Amino acid sequence: MPTALESRIAYIDLSKKKVNVKTTPREWVKQLLGGRGVSALILYGLLKSEVDPLSPENVLVISIGLMAGIPLPSARVNIGAKSPLTGAIGSSNCGGHFAPEMRRAGFDHIVIVGRAEEPTYLWISDGTIEFRRATQLWGLDTVEAQEAIKDELGDHSAQSLVIGPAGENLVRYANVRTGVKSSAGRTGMGAVMGSKNLKAVTVRGSWDIEFAYPDKVLDLCIRFNENLRKTRFFTVMQVYGTMHIFSYTNTAGIVRVKNSQSNQLFPSDNIEAEAVRPYSVGHEGCYGCPIQCRHRYVVESPRYGLIYDEGPEYTSQGCWGSMMAINSTECMLVCNHRVNRLGLDTLETGSMIAWAIEIFEKGLIDEKATDGMTLRWGSPEIVYELIEKIAYRKGFGAILAEGPKRAIEKLGSATAYYNMNVKGMSWLQTEDRAIPSFVLGVCVSTRGADHLRSRPAIDLFGLPKEFLEKLYGAPMTSDYTSYEGKERMVWGNELEYAVIDSLGLCKFACSHFITPHSIYTDTFNSYQELSELIYYVTGLEVTGDQLKTCGERIYTLERMFNLREGFTRKDDYPPQRYFDEPLPSGLPIVRGKRMDREKYEKLLDAYYTLHGWDSNGVPKAETLRRLGLTEEGIKALVGEVFG
Repeated sequence: MPTALESRIAYIDLSKKKVNVKTTPREWVKQLLGGRGVSALILYGLLKSEVDPLSPENVLVISIGLMAGIPLPSARVNIGAKSPLTGAIGSSNCGGHFAPEMRRAGFDHIVIVGRAEEPTYLWISDGTIEFRRATQLWGLDTVEAQEAIKDELGDHSAQSLVIGPAGENLVRYANVRTGVKSSAGRTGMGAVMGSKNLKAVTVRGSWDIEFAYPDKVLDLCIRFNENLRKTRFFTVMQVYGTMHIFSYTNTAGIVRVKNSQSNQLFPSDNIEAEAVRPYSVGHEGCYGCPIQCRHRYVVESPRYGLIYDEGPEYTSQGCWGSMMAINSTECMLVCNHRVNRLGLDTLETGSMIAWAIEIFEKGLIDEKATDGMTLRWGSPEIVYELIEKIAYRKGFGAILAEGPKRAIEKLGSATAYYNMNVKGMSWLQTEDRAIPSFVLGVCVSTRGADHLRSRPAIDLFGLPKEFLEKLYGAPMTSDYTSYEGKERMVWGNELEYAVIDSLGLCKFACSHFITPHSIYTDTFNSYQELSELIYYVTGLEVTGDQLKTCGERIYTLERMFNLREGFTRKDDYPPQRYFDEPLPSGLPIVRGKRMDREKYEKLLDAYYTLHGWDSNGVPKAETLRRLGLTEEGIKALVGEVFG
């Protein structure tokens, strides 16, 4: 029977239709836990530098967290490969119900190489793996494909990771999806699956999941969920989901409007959380989660007819509202639906469209480039059309489908200034240039511009200086526009998030998104509490300090992957616009702010020092020895399974 500690790895060669199953080494669990951590080790150990991400030689890793299957928000699955969007480490995770089902099916890690001769899906059940024809699924959207697989198997409890038309057409930011809403959105893992002719990975298991101390696990989970219910965060998430964030950030002036030309959208009443309530038909949630934060909604569109979907999230409010200067509930819900069904990363898609509109507005491209379209702000129909063109790589959409780096090459270097990206991945829907901690976190993220590697949301809470200094163990300030101590916020959150991702827990339930009074008291923010949870689930004794070191090891390993691919310090900076242009509106604390280059340089130096990296962001020899990440150490770890 599967356990979190005694798990199995399936090595699958699509080209040869061969499967090799191994036991996960205990040392892997002790050093890297699972999920994101194990994925990073496999990718660094098996991939050689300069491999084409869309070639059969790329390695796709599906890895569940160490805690998958316990009665907590613990359903995250990590999907990793070399990113076809950035060329850096590709890593994305999502919730839903796939992860616990994969463990019940007998596997914690699936490593996929090669390319199938014809469209294929993998059927994994109770320790067996089958290669199944998927030509009948090719062309179906992400929900249609899942339903067709369930019908074919005669089992509507089967869970699938699937790609849509965007993945089939190798859009470099195609995502991987499960269920109606859950998306592994960033870094283009859907394109990697498409390049391998892999439409889906489907799991169904009947094996029990064994815990070392089941009574203790249950007691701890009950206590955690009860404490979570007491927080204000829980209450608002149950009603509005992440959409509630928009009203605060738009009021403050930290949302991205018209591709970062502005930082507030008014009026915005039709994209506020309350605007979605008339369309809501209930709520949904991931496995084991008491929050149930997803709206289920129905909307009728003249273009698409009657639509059912789940969401939208805060990111979609920004992408399909403020970034496009569109104040329309219908547009927001329809765009959320189309990118979900087509298998597109909503953030990358929205950012590329916003960039295209601005460079058209600036006269850097014209109708000859855009298939005769006159691009302008505030037009839902233009946005709908471009989403479809991107997913199917039609005309101008084929250029936008290439992502920032390659699209700039095609449309001219003069357009680069207006493309808001880091490492070739687009900036968020937020406007962060007044918040140095957020900017640093986004820029040093190992997978490109991203907030889910470190976002220190606590910086916005205005907490007492004394509390923050106790929390971070260093001089701090309550001013979120200050640079003081912000490297420690980012570094600390990076380590915490790496651990949470590798355990397969949800950040919303375990991180600084929780209300301030609960930090390190009512929820699993304490490494010590996580250590206790791991022991009850697996029997593995790992101290809080050792867990923190796991976070360091995972983040440094991802950094090593990127360095090997040619990334350097120069790739850890925000777009030039962040230094040049002050914010035009917002609260007085925000208005007029822009990044200070000299202060940012010092912040970056201090951040590197905390990690034990040199001034170029390269891990020092003593750091690699301390973390067990010398080339010999990595080779020994990988060699336990792959020889």
